[in-house]
Amino acid sequence: MNHSKTKKIFAVLCACSTLFVSGCDSLYEPPIVAEPQIAARTMSQDLLASLPPAKQNVAVAVYDFQDQTGQMAPNDAFASYSRAVTQGGLAILTKALLDAADHRWFDVIERGGLKDILQERQLIKSMRAEYLGPDGQPLGNIMPMIYAGLILEGGIVSYESNIITGGAGAKYLGIGGDTKYRRDIVTVYLRVVNSQTGQVMLSVNTSKTIYSSAINASVFRFVAFDKLLEIETGFTSNEPPQFAVRQAIEMAVYSTIMEGAIKNLWEFADPVAGEKAMREYLMRRDGKA
Repeated sequence: MNHSKTKKIFAVLCACSTLFVSGCDSLYEPPIVAEPQIAARTMSQDLLASLPPAKQNVAVAVYDFQDQTGQMAPNDAFASYSRAVTQGGLAILTKALLDAADHRWFDVIERGGLKDILQERQLIKSMRAEYLGPDGQPLGNIMPMIYAGLILEGGIVSYESNIITGGAGAKYLGIGGDTKYRRDIVTVYLRVVNSQTGQVMLSVNTSKTIYSSAINASVFRFVAFDKLLEIETGFTSNEPPQFAVRQAIEMAVYSTIMEGAIKNLWEFADPVAGEKAMREYLMRRDGKA
């Protein structure tokens, strides 16, 4: 075989290899790619943000906000070891506290990562004791940590699945459809504790319903003596449990603010706007909204 033929064969092999590799790459590309997005706002988040600001920000500490349900993800087909609700209740609660009146209700003191903070403070103290500042003078003492007058306790206390299930369907001459639905409920409790006396100042609980539904349609009939037409279609809609937990926690923070204002634990900066907000809350709480 001469040199020119060898070069041609080698070129063809290279081209085939390139096509094969690119084809393999395309096979492994996901069919649908969604860009990351900022989390969607909720009605309860907007309700928190629209609250009138406090007369004075309240310093609160949150050590944890655990999933106390012990509930595994519901599954009718096999045993599931995934949790039914999110384990990130502390992060959600912290965000909700900061969202209240756009950071004008609570000064949130970090306690979930207290060990890390103390370790970092110790490192800063060591460095300041060992080195001098740019002017050759000893560095000053580290700032004192802020302590909270109130501690927020509580957690996700229940996740009830299949509270209501049902469906309906009909077929006529091989053409028909059906629908199924299910309702779950998640409940959270939140309480305010005086950090000096340990007294529980107030406690609130909120619930959020989670809906799931499925719709199917089908056609099954003979279009000729020996020809069968069969068509099926459908879709399922499931509300994410994490989204429901987030709304329940946000509503719990809203209820805590309003119940505390009613009990004179704190005050609104604008009494008139505060009175209006409390009237709206009482209507919502008593089922008149």
